[in-house]
Amino acid sequence: MIAILDVHYQGQKAQAACVTASDWSSPAALHHYLAHIEAIQDYEPGAFYKRELPCLLSVLQTLPALPQAIVIDGYVWLGDEKRAGLGAHLYEALDGAAPVIGVAKTAFHGVASCPDVVQVRRGQSQRPLFVTAVGVSPQLASARVSRMAGAHRIPSLLALTDQLSRSGSMDGQLQANHRPA
Repeated sequence: MIAILDVHYQGQKAQAACVTASDWSSPAALHHYLAHIEAIQDYEPGAFYKRELPCLLSVLQTLPALPQAIVIDGYVWLGDEKRAGLGAHLYEALDGAAPVIGVAKTAFHGVASCPDVVQVRRGQSQRPLFVTAVGVSPQLASARVSRMAGAHRIPSLLALTDQLSRSGSMDGQLQANHRPA
């Protein structure tokens, strides 16, 4: 099982969403989970993980078991010096129990020369996704992201997770699969 995670912020509150799938090419989600976080940390430039990491851990706690791999909306590594991004901090918080793959939609300054970032183009889009990983090689991670279902740049289950983090529901389907935080 893989888990795809995303967080949406509104004021001092956040909603973290998790969609699970049986494998990388699965077109449909197995389950959906939400965690509502009432008090989040303020954004700190250069330390985004301090705000988002507790939200990701909160939604992961709602799963019956730790997934075999975790996909986040963001970076695992930043820059040539392999500075830890959100994904690396998540991997560390989980004591390396599951690989973490970061799928970012926007480039950071100097991304083109960063050896830990693999650019993946999906569908007809000329704009790449930026894939980083810990616990698996960036090449294997990018191959997995390339295989994910969906005809567009953003894999379908990543788009679904984003939608859930923003709305909290999926036309009534969520309630049957929801586990409260």
